[in-house]
Amino acid sequence: MECVNTVFPIILYVLGTILLIVLIIFIVKCIGTLKKINQVVDDVSNKAGKLDNVFNLIDNTTDVISNISDKMIDFVAGAVTGLFSWKRKKKEEEENEK
Repeated sequence: MECVNTVFPIILYVLGTILLIVLIIFIVKCIGTLKKINQVVDDVSNKAGKLDNVFNLIDNTTDVISNISDKMIDFVAGAVTGLFSWKRKKKEEEENEK
């Protein structure tokens, strides 16, 4: 029984020391991984920042094209409306002359 009282704590201390060493190695590797991840995120952020100007240019271009197409549609719709209203006025004048 005295042997268990002396050997058991020694086994626990050795296992605790091994566990502590493994945890320290694990934490060091995690810190290294986080540094690499941080570099990748910074690189992606930097590249995305460079692309912001391209996206702004595309956005402005689509706005201009949209405005031009809206004006063309308004012009065509106005021309068609004017054509039908001109025919209607012509019919009304003919009916008034009779």
